[in-house]
Amino acid sequence: MTSTITIAPVRKTIRVKAPQERAFEVFTVGMGRWWARQYSINKSPIKDIVVEPRAGGRWFERGEDGSECQWGKVLAWEPPGRLLLAWQIAANWQFDPSIVTELEIRFIADGTGTLVELEHRNLERLGAAAEEFRHAFDSPQGWAGLLETFARQAE
Repeated sequence: MTSTITIAPVRKTIRVKAPQERAFEVFTVGMGRWWARQYSINKSPIKDIVVEPRAGGRWFERGEDGSECQWGKVLAWEPPGRLLLAWQIAANWQFDPSIVTELEIRFIADGTGTLVELEHRNLERLGAAAEEFRHAFDSPQGWAGLLETFARQAE
């Protein structure tokens, strides 16, 4: 008998005082301006974070020395309303193309700005470390903290 473990997704929401188009642009093109520098898997300090603007594009960090370290790929690119990324970082904090957890971000215009909804799902694909990763992603220093920094940058 096979049992399947399911880990609850991490869901975060933040309201941004910026138009939907700006919120999407800052989240994607401007990720290097709001991402926490300590959240790096490259040997060189982060110079920029790149989300290539198309389905199938890469999601990676570029180090100060010019090196590149892939984090995942773009699964859906639907500006200005939706972005779906594959998070492909394993328990050892290294890129692993065989792992695909999904990070979906929705940008919903609400008249006074933009409601940003983030869901990081399929965490069970991280294996034995899934609960530990979920705790990290769901902590104040995880997606919530990153979204707060993003919102300040977008506004």
